[in-house]
Amino acid sequence: MKNENIKDENNLLKGYIMMLYFSGSMVMFDPSTECVYDFWTKGMLKQLPVSSPNPDFVKAAALLRQSTERAQNKHELLKEDYLRLFSGIGKPLAPPVESVYRSDEHIMFDRNTEEIRNIYRKHSWESKFKNKIPDDHLGIELLFLTYLIEKYINSQAILERQSLTNEIVEFIQEHMLSWVPRWKDDVVNNASTLAYRGIALLVSASLEDIKKIIGENARK
Repeated sequence: MKNENIKDENNLLKGYIMMLYFSGSMVMFDPSTECVYDFWTKGMLKQLPVSSPNPDFVKAAALLRQSTERAQNKHELLKEDYLRLFSGIGKPLAPPVESVYRSDEHIMFDRNTEEIRNIYRKHSWESKFKNKIPDDHLGIELLFLTYLIEKYINSQAILERQSLTNEIVEFIQEHMLSWVPRWKDDVVNNASTLAYRGIALLVSASLEDIKKIIGENARK
């Protein structure tokens, strides 16, 4: 790739990183009043930092844009939706945990969780939420993915960039797109707010886009 193409790719990936940080925080934590104010009241979601022809991305952008205009996405309703979908009392309707979707027994820890931990160790990465949030929680996996992408963006060595390409594509395919699309469907089918439907679509579409961007440009 030419230097100008690498620069364009890096800038595009930085936009996706911003969206993954936002999405991961909304899935990991009870939406705070400050978060709602920053992202909804200030209208930051009216224009996402990147655009994409991916159908799910287009739907996500439209839903998030509409969510800034409708009263149904006030803090109280977002919090209620968060509890119903991801946490709270009883069985969550869309638990954002890999082992729940990939295990036949639907347990919170199995060999997939250990595989994730081994990948983190390989890259000398440790979640700052260790022992508080499962290592295979979607929010944690998104944090790790942004870590890999940032390394990829900052890499000046061709061989290192190629190695990170393989790592990123494999991680997305094996440990995210292997279950996130089903999680997305559960959120879309059960969410009461436009915001959480949009966030689920945004996560799934962004993963597909990042895999395609990095994979295709590596081949070039």
